[in-house]
Amino acid sequence: MSKKRVVAIGGGNGSAIALEALKQHRDIFGISAVISMSDSGGSSGRLRQEFNTLPPGDILRAILSLSLYDYRVLRKIFYNNRFSGAGKLAGHNLGNLVLTLAGKYAEDFMSAARALEESVEAVGHVYPATLEQTDLCVELENGQIIKTEVLIDKPNYDWSLKIKKAWLKPAGKVYSEAREALVGADYIIFSPGSIYTSIIAAILPAGVKESIAQSKAKLLFAMGNAYIKNGETGPTTVSDAIRTLEKYLPRKLDLTLLSNTKLSDAQKAVNEKRGWEVFTDDEENQAGMNIIRMDYRKEDGCLCSDKLGKILREVIGDKNKLR
Repeated sequence: MSKKRVVAIGGGNGSAIALEALKQHRDIFGISAVISMSDSGGSSGRLRQEFNTLPPGDILRAILSLSLYDYRVLRKIFYNNRFSGAGKLAGHNLGNLVLTLAGKYAEDFMSAARALEESVEAVGHVYPATLEQTDLCVELENGQIIKTEVLIDKPNYDWSLKIKKAWLKPAGKVYSEAREALVGADYIIFSPGSIYTSIIAAILPAGVKESIAQSKAKLLFAMGNAYIKNGETGPTTVSDAIRTLEKYLPRKLDLTLLSNTKLSDAQKAVNEKRGWEVFTDDEENQAGMNIIRMDYRKEDGCLCSDKLGKILREVIGDKNKLR
């Protein structure tokens, strides 16, 4: 039996969780990822400015999550551990530096990404949504324009002002191999994460939406159940999250997975500590939306790739509820 070709779209930790979930069922899934490339903060933002390179952080996490080795260990070594007291290296991590410097040495960012995939024995390919330098921009309800992902992700404007629309400047062009992966996909999964800065940012390069339209893939949104209270001023209800994403897609979602975990006191404490707020599950506003509610959070409050992987296997694998 041929494997189902699954493409995960997004960025940050959410895409890594989705890819790690898929990786555990690589016997039935052929896996690839299309990752947003508009990160402008932290180590990635600094390297992008100083070396005129693509932001490496989200690509790094996606590749590590597809490794045959333990993602948690690799993430700690290559991503989480930041240099301190190291002069100009302070605040950077090993993985970002490896991707950046290897890309400059090879004069090709994708050669560096492929080399990293090979070194960690990744079981799929990771593609940037675009190879062009772009910045995420949004317009707020009052007409105010906010530029760059870091200022959208960590706003210093009135948090009551919701994002009205988003675009990239310059628009950028879809990376050819990302386009091929999307067009040839059987399933496209929009990963958990921030609606605008992670997911929509990956759809905005010119040609991504058209590639999805050309594809016959079923569209699935694995949205988790929480957002960052003091992060981007996006949707706060399940129905708004779905409708917001669909505004940037060529057709409606075929299915949304929603983690409906009944939170324990420990999980509530984690949410409070991390500044997470649970989406309001407004079922009265969800007419016409195909939503499956299942538990895929860990006891520590984070999303569980093991549980999500089993759900994805059931939904689009063995029992295939999206034929």
